[in-house]
Amino acid sequence: MWYAYPMDSKNLSQYKTELEKQKANLLEQIASHSTPEIMGNDVDSGDEETDEAEEQGNRLAIAQGLREDLTEIETALEKIQRGTYGICERCGKTIETEVLATAPESAMCRACKQIS
Repeated sequence: MWYAYPMDSKNLSQYKTELEKQKANLLEQIASHSTPEIMGNDVDSGDEETDEAEEQGNRLAIAQGLREDLTEIETALEKIQRGTYGICERCGKTIETEVLATAPESAMCRACKQIS
């Protein structure tokens, strides 16, 4: 099936490559932040135990933020497959090249981003 892309196939290929690199990087980061850090069992005080629990909570929060970024990237890759990449989800206009160059996972054009 043929789709009309808002950009030429070379640019589309570059965005896809960049998104795939970002996805791989995020998967690595998520794995490293999701794995519990071994703190040992030589807890000397309640403060140390609290610090360790806080550190683990921070790691999980970072991993959650990374998962959200990953979802945006996976959505952009799916749009490339469907032929809808580069089209604003809000107004249906073409997302500016400058926006996609900065953030290839962008789902909205500059004007719609400013509204939200």
